[in-house]
Amino acid sequence: MNLDSPTIAAIVLWSYGLATLCYLALAVHQVNQQRSGSGDRAGKAMAAAALATSAWGLGGLLFALTTAGIIRDIQLVFDILRYAAWYAFLLVLLDSAGDRAPGSIRWLAAVSTGIVLGGLALVGLVTASEPAPPQLVRASQFIFLGMTIFALVLLEQLFRNATADSRWNLKPIGIGLSAAFIFDLYFYSNAVLFNRLDEEIFAVRGFAYALVTPLIALSIIRARARTLKVSLSQNVAFHTTTLLAVGLYLLAAAAAGYYVRYLGGSWGGALQLGLLFVALVLLLLVVFSGTTRAKLRVLVGKNFFRYRYDYREEWLKFTKALSAEDAAQPVGQRVIRGLGDMVESPAGALWLRESPGGNLTQSARWNLPVCVAEEDAQGSLVSFLQDSGWVLNLEEYRHLPGRYQGLELPPWLAELPNAWLVVPLGTATEMVGFVVLTTSRTKIDVNWEVNDLLRTAGSQAASYLAQMQATEALLEARKFDSFNRMSAFVVHDLKNIVTQLSLMVKNAERHAENVEFQRDMLLTVRHSVERMKQLMLQLREGVTPADGSYGANLSAVVKRIQATQATHATKLEVKVREPLVTRGQEERIERVIGHLVQNALDATPVDGHVWITVGRDSGMALVEVGDTGHGMSDEFIRDRLFKPFQTTKQAGMGIGAYESYQYIRELGGNIQVESKENMGTRFRVSLPLIEVRQGSDLKQMEMT
Repeated sequence: MNLDSPTIAAIVLWSYGLATLCYLALAVHQVNQQRSGSGDRAGKAMAAAALATSAWGLGGLLFALTTAGIIRDIQLVFDILRYAAWYAFLLVLLDSAGDRAPGSIRWLAAVSTGIVLGGLALVGLVTASEPAPPQLVRASQFIFLGMTIFALVLLEQLFRNATADSRWNLKPIGIGLSAAFIFDLYFYSNAVLFNRLDEEIFAVRGFAYALVTPLIALSIIRARARTLKVSLSQNVAFHTTTLLAVGLYLLAAAAAGYYVRYLGGSWGGALQLGLLFVALVLLLLVVFSGTTRAKLRVLVGKNFFRYRYDYREEWLKFTKALSAEDAAQPVGQRVIRGLGDMVESPAGALWLRESPGGNLTQSARWNLPVCVAEEDAQGSLVSFLQDSGWVLNLEEYRHLPGRYQGLELPPWLAELPNAWLVVPLGTATEMVGFVVLTTSRTKIDVNWEVNDLLRTAGSQAASYLAQMQATEALLEARKFDSFNRMSAFVVHDLKNIVTQLSLMVKNAERHAENVEFQRDMLLTVRHSVERMKQLMLQLREGVTPADGSYGANLSAVVKRIQATQATHATKLEVKVREPLVTRGQEERIERVIGHLVQNALDATPVDGHVWITVGRDSGMALVEVGDTGHGMSDEFIRDRLFKPFQTTKQAGMGIGAYESYQYIRELGGNIQVESKENMGTRFRVSLPLIEVRQGSDLKQMEMT
């Protein structure tokens, strides 16, 4: 069979192209139902049959464009596979309808398989033996005729065995498939009678199959209506409409290309290729055009649905946009874009309050220039949005200002390029801000549905932004709290340094001529200067400086403390049983032990006794600081010790003990207290040990 007539070729092109699109849409719908979890065996078989029929139609379309023999043979193979898929679909329905025995179903399946395999074998032999022997061609014609007859037999068996309720569902698809198979019966009967395939019947065969798709779809709808309410998603409708439009465009381009090739003489092939290339480029421009997609979406929403929006999809999409923590855009831009996508707006800007009751400034923008203008919190625009909660339509305001009584637009808004809608962002108690959106890509009627959607989405965005602002304020408060706590520690250490220096100055009046006192005084001043430098660095950087080796030589620490307190009236006794190195920064360990020693000296009279003992206990370094001072009560130890701003001193701050306890616990150590009022106190500080190898410094350690 050759398509010599251009008219026949054009009919074949449109006929099989239309069949391809119809059955492809049917297959996409069935696959979508399967993915949504609402499919069954019959649905899967229907999807396979529709897909196979679409492939068969595509083969006819390609044959019309190329008239190549190999394409004709491939289309014959698709014809057999199409029948195989419809056999499977009808057998699945037979298995689920009526009371047929399993054996009869297996027998029908075996016959179907035999016919399909026989057809594939004959087509393969005919293709492989060009020119094909007349006997093989004749046999292939009879096998195709047998395929159509057996398909009608399966349909008859299905209706005969179906229940009365099932027949109501099966009637449309039964009529449609019967009509298509009877057309095939006529086509192949004619081939058997005249020993050739009729071009005219072949040309309209695609139209015949395309015309029965509404009946097949009606049966699908009836079957699903018994179990669930059919609801077509707007996304599915949009993509299906796009697919059909693209298919029709490609069909028109292919037909135009065919005529150009036919009428173009020797330049026909080149002109056809150029035309198809231009058509493809134009198609890509249209498909990826945001304006075109927006217009098509509005067209689908207006003409196929009661409501313009699929609220579930819009809400999920907007919520996902707001909560996308890993998104490249900041949250302000995500709010603008989320609201803009609802009305196909390509740009916008967000104005937020700087502080409660403060003016509103531009905090985010999307495809708009920076605007430095502030909007007065008591101005006409903010008052109108806060009192009414309306979405301000600037186009309507310009044409019908009477609907917006008392509203005066600020100059910056009137000058903003393409400003279209102002969406208020309000919570139950206050207005957080507003979003200005620019003119939509397509004409959109801002009716009650658009207003309600934007207002509701604006309320959600306002709650999200308010929560974000509250979180930022909380983080800022925590930073101030951390800074204030650090400042309290610094002030506490400065107080101790001032106490030491004051005591040294007081003793200098009596011992100024003593050379040993002068040496101790210089050592104390040098240590105080270094300590104040560390405190200034800590206050400036906001963290405790991590200089020096990570490890504290307790012998050196207690000796420096002893030297620093040498000018104190109460003598400090130090006993080191063995040299030990503990975990932690030596400077901070010295502060902890020095604080305990200072408190002991402050609490002990001149004739009292204060001591430091360094040793090992149960695999830990043990530093004991004791005194014979006035002691502490059990109640104070239980309820107030090691808590900030709790102290027994009249001029104390209650910071040192808290800081010491926290640092020792961070190192994995512990502080124990034994105290009796008017008898004294003993602190036992346990610290993790670090064993130092022979010949190494504190930077080379092994944890034990």
